[in-house]
Amino acid sequence: MSYLQATEDLYKEAALTPDVGLCCTTNPIWELPGLKIPRIMQEMNYGCGSTVHARDLSNNPKMLYVGVGGGMELLQFSYFNRQKGGVVGVDVVDEMLQASRDNFKIAEEENDWFRSEFVDLKKGDALNLPVEDNSIDVAAQNCLFNIFKEEDLKRAIEEMYRVLKPNGKLVMSDPTCEQEMNTTLRNDDRLRALCLSGSLPIKQYIKALTDVGFGTIEIRARKPYRILDPKNYPTDELIYIESIEVAAIKDPMPEDGPCVFTGKAAIYFGGEDYFDDHKGHVLLKNQPLAICDKTAGALGSLGRDDIFISESTYHYDGGGCC
Repeated sequence: MSYLQATEDLYKEAALTPDVGLCCTTNPIWELPGLKIPRIMQEMNYGCGSTVHARDLSNNPKMLYVGVGGGMELLQFSYFNRQKGGVVGVDVVDEMLQASRDNFKIAEEENDWFRSEFVDLKKGDALNLPVEDNSIDVAAQNCLFNIFKEEDLKRAIEEMYRVLKPNGKLVMSDPTCEQEMNTTLRNDDRLRALCLSGSLPIKQYIKALTDVGFGTIEIRARKPYRILDPKNYPTDELIYIESIEVAAIKDPMPEDGPCVFTGKAAIYFGGEDYFDDHKGHVLLKNQPLAICDKTAGALGSLGRDDIFISESTYHYDGGGCC
């Protein structure tokens, strides 16, 4: 049985019998005016973070969510686009699709603005999305891509890139791990399906996105997630897993490489009112400016003693140099 089949079987069980906290941490539920999340959706919240960010969702964007779970994030997305088929949900597990349909009926009863027709549920998988090219403004996945092995991960990212419109966003939440995992962990299909042993280092995760062509990457959050310990897992050392929330934007790839925001900032504290590097970056005195890692390197190479470059905070919230 392949690892993908093991994953399908696990989430078939989770659809038929909701399992609170099955694979991931419980994330705080968005509190939006007039939005009520049914309890069953909260119990089937099989994600490690959130992919729903209001700043991505203005002007009725066409949205895609892959790996529907109990439908919670589909409901949240539809809050921002209350049109028939405004949100597309794709899943390979029939039982999970049916669970979402059932949960949407409950959501209709608890939210007078919501209609099930706002969400177009489709059978399909992340490696072959049943979605047209260049048709989606915001695509999202939560705690899914970390399950894929290298070639399948590349294919899944290529599919998201294909369906996004130019300048569209792929918003993701996934576990990551900076430590080396042993072969036993990596090859354990159930642990991979549980969003544990497929976790990649952040730099490798980012490279997988930029290799496909995403020109801008934003690390929006980096949070503690799980511990794999020798008493409960096949490892001789404690392994610390984090989760990150990332946005990959289908911008043209700059000639000098992608803009990757890992939460760095530059602060100018010299004798003038501002510093201009004549490359598009103006630093106002004593005003921090969010900068991508590429710009941080360029400013740092100037050798100035009046510009401070912070370390990566792994939290980027918009604005800045690019």
